[in-house]
Order: sequence, then C-alpha cells, then structure tokens
Amino acid sequence: MIGVEMTGVSGLVVRLTGAAIAAFVALAPVAVPAQEADTIAREAVIMDFDSGAVLFEKNGHEAMPPSSMSKLMTLNMLFEQLKDGRVKLTDTFPVSESAWREGGAGTDGSTMFAQLHSQIPVEALIQGIAVQSGNDACIVVAEGLAGTQAGFAETMNQRAKDLGMKESHFMNATGLPDPDHYMTAYDLAVLARHIIKTFPDYYHYFSEQEFTWNGIKQENRNPLLYLNIGVDGLKTGHTAAAGFGLTASAVRGGQRLIIVVNGLESMKQRAEEPRRLLEMAFREYKTYPLYEANAKVDTADVWNGAAGKVPLVTKQPIKAMMRRSVRPEMKVSVHYDGPLVAPIAEGQEVGSLEVSAPGAVTTTYPLYAGQAVKKVGPLGQIANTLVYLINSRSSDPSAAESPAPGGTETAKP
Repeated sequence: MIGVEMTGVSGLVVRLTGAAIAAFVALAPVAVPAQEADTIAREAVIMDFDSGAVLFEKNGHEAMPPSSMSKLMTLNMLFEQLKDGRVKLTDTFPVSESAWREGGAGTDGSTMFAQLHSQIPVEALIQGIAVQSGNDACIVVAEGLAGTQAGFAETMNQRAKDLGMKESHFMNATGLPDPDHYMTAYDLAVLARHIIKTFPDYYHYFSEQEFTWNGIKQENRNPLLYLNIGVDGLKTGHTAAAGFGLTASAVRGGQRLIIVVNGLESMKQRAEEPRRLLEMAFREYKTYPLYEANAKVDTADVWNGAAGKVPLVTKQPIKAMMRRSVRPEMKVSVHYDGPLVAPIAEGQEVGSLEVSAPGAVTTTYPLYAGQAVKKVGPLGQIANTLVYLINSRSSDPSAAESPAPGGTETAKP
C-alpha cells in the first residue's frame, strides 16, 4: 500500500511557492548509487523523460567539449522560430562564403555539401544538421537567423540560461573545437528533453536514416537507430578532444529515457556502450503511474470558509520512475500549511505532493485547490472558532494519516 502522510496544523509544515516547487522538481534527481552501475564513457547521464529524474550519472556536471552534439542547440533555436511563425520550412537561407569555407566540402568535418551562394530551404537545412551533421548547414542557419555566427552564439547562451542549462557556453553553431565552447552531459539531457517535449512536429527529423543533398546521399550517424531497440533520435558527435559521443532517446512500454555518453574511444564503443546502458535502465527501472491529470489526491482543512475542506488536485499526470526493487517501499506524502485560510480560489496552489523511496531523492509536485471556497461572515467565523477549539482538544493531530490515494492500484508492481 502507498502511504499518504498529511501534514497539517501541528505537524511538519511545508511552504513552497509555485516557482520554488517547479525549480525543485527540475533539480530533483532520482539517482542510482555510483557503485551499482558503471560505464567506460568519460561522461554519461541517463534521464527519465517524464520527470527529468537522473537515473544514472558519471561526471554528468563536468564541462566537456560536446562536439556535434551541441548542434542540438542550433536546431533548438531554429525550431523555436519555426514554432513562433517567424520562419517557415519553405523559407530559404543563402550559403555564404564563410559557411562554405568553414563547413563545406573542402573541410575535414561533417558537411551537407552545400553549394556556394546557393539558397537552401529551411527544411533541408534541418535534415542537413539532424541527419548529416553538416557544419555548413549550421553556419547557414546561424547567419540566416542572427546575421553572424558570433551573434547567434550570444542568443544560444541567453537561451541556454532560460532553459536551465547553467553549465554550458557556446562560441559557435557547429561544436567545432573552441576552449570556451563547452556543455555538460546533464545539460545535453535537459536540452534533448526540452526538444522532444516542445517540438513534436520537428522531432521526427532525428529519426530519418538517410538524406540526399547536392546528389550526395549520407546516412544518419546515430548507430542505435538501426537496431530496433526503441531509439528514435537525437545526435552524435566526435572530435579528437571530445572522443565519440551520443545523445539519444528511446521508448519502450510507454517509458522514454534519454541517454548522453561522451569520451568513448571508437565508433564501435559508441554503438555498444549506450545500448548496454539503456538495456540496464529499462531492465532495472519502471514507471509507476500514480495520478492522472486533475485527479483528487486528498483534502485539506479550511479555516473560516463556507466549506470546511477543499480537495487537493494535480494539474499534471504524476508518474514515478524508480528501481523495481524499491517500489514496495515507495511513499507518497501530502503537505500543506493548514488549515488553509479562506477565501481560496479554484486552481490556487495550496500544497505539495512528495514521492520518495529508499536510495532516491524525494521528488515534489504542486497541488492545487479543486474548487473555490468563499470566506464566511463574522457569525460564521465565531462558529468555526468554537468548532475548531472543540475538535482540537478531542483529537490527536499528530496521527493525521490518510488511507492510500484513490486510483493508485495501477502503481502496484
């Protein structure tokens, strides 16, 4: 059974604003102890897509050269303008001499083989980056959106801060080596999660296995796309300093995971190691549905209200991903600073829901008032005071534990 501990007047009081709860959720990983798994990758992160919880991490917050994996940020900037309507897939951007010389066919890096002074549709540029990892395509996009690659890098840095990518800094649109161009595996996972959640209309480009431009067909460099293991994107990378890296996402049985690895020694390792880690994560972890969106979780006492209680509801589906072995010890707790004082608006944030398990950091979600409660007049306030005094003397508030929440039978293993 899932225990629900309701903390009220005389118990532990948890005060969290909406912004604080959102920040806490974003930063609250469910971590695997390092000794329980390991990897030959220099840096690695496995993240649960639904919650953003980190299931496995090795040097996940160490600055590293991201190589072509940083092109995810270039595509993110383009996707944002497409979604806002500032750019269309049929718009064309010109191929400048700088884009051609720095990223074109005459270079040693990956290229789309864009022709000098040609005009390329935005959709083809997306494919040239997502499938072919074209440096020339990235520079064309940067110049098309910001005028210069340096100006584009400034916008990338500002947007990275907005997305909570606090350990990344961009100097170019390509990921070509620069000592001041770096990311962390964790930030790459955050970025991949954002792209998948925010741009479902464009995410499919990452799963295209080949693309032809200028008469040259190139295959997608993501080796996991061809293995039928649920992987549907995102991006590879390689430089001498970075080693071989991959940011990928996979879905099995309704569970989506994001994996980032970097610092591998060969293409063979890049194909084998992330697959091994994904197999481990899907085997050891399971997502347990707890509440549907707008579900009633519990009720809270109300002071000086036309109603003595108000339902506490979620606004989002709540799922918990954790090791199967600790599922029987999972605890779901409700906290609010009570009694709540009327008037209360419907949808007002009034409490929090905590999900915890042994070996996992507690994850917190906001709870909202399921209905409005008006404030009573002076006579009603006097009556409520008398009732409260009588009840407080005849009950033991420290034993305020509710039964298991409704609709959680699906959470049993």
